[in-house]
Amino acid sequence: MELKLNNPLLFFDLETTGLDVARDRIVEIAAVKVFPDGHVEEKRRLINPEMPIPREAQEVHHISDDDVKDQPVFRKIAKSLAQWMEGCDIAGYNSTRFDIPLLAEEFLRAGVDFDFRKRKLIDVQNIFHKMEQRTLVAAYAFYCNKNLDDAHSALGDVRATYEVLKAQLDRYEGTLQNDVKFLADFTTRNRLVDYAGRIILNEKDEPVFNFGKHKGRKVIDVLRSEPSYYDWMMNGDFTLDTKKVLTDIYLESKTKA
Repeated sequence: MELKLNNPLLFFDLETTGLDVARDRIVEIAAVKVFPDGHVEEKRRLINPEMPIPREAQEVHHISDDDVKDQPVFRKIAKSLAQWMEGCDIAGYNSTRFDIPLLAEEFLRAGVDFDFRKRKLIDVQNIFHKMEQRTLVAAYAFYCNKNLDDAHSALGDVRATYEVLKAQLDRYEGTLQNDVKFLADFTTRNRLVDYAGRIILNEKDEPVFNFGKHKGRKVIDVLRSEPSYYDWMMNGDFTLDTKKVLTDIYLESKTKA
């Protein structure tokens, strides 16, 4: 089933130096941009992460330090990438838990304002997990009856993700709607305020902490009763996005005080 789109839908995948959103960096980004009229643009670029690529990561994606040493650093391509992504809804595989948070961190480091929260986000893995509980390789075999021979190649993974979503719409035609908003809502697992999930919305749509000693308490109440908690988080090993969200809430608490 072909996708019904009002906006371009951008499927993307990252290969990185590791799995720590706050510390690790992109070494490859690939994207498939699907337009409402059905035509497709593909992009792939290696990125110099400005840090050594650990052996464990190289064993997964087979990208070495030599492969990226002469490639641009992310901040050099950030503006043009953001412009190319502008106006798109976003899709990926495990994207809401990893790829989007990490790419958002890279944009923040580069000083580029690209707010994923203003886009509809479809995580194809969440559809798969709700329906079948498998990996991308298994999803590709299950839905498309094909072997994913180039797994952990960013472009191979993102092409497979695009094919899997179309096949999911065919298989679950009675359950899934061919509508980006429906798919974005269906694949949202948590009501996250920050990408790392440190702050979420409660049943009253109020930001609450989702970790530590204040888990479940409203952020604005904690900041008012324990202002030092803000300083602790701002100096701690949290993502730039988490700190930005926390600062927005902190400033709001000051204006309402």
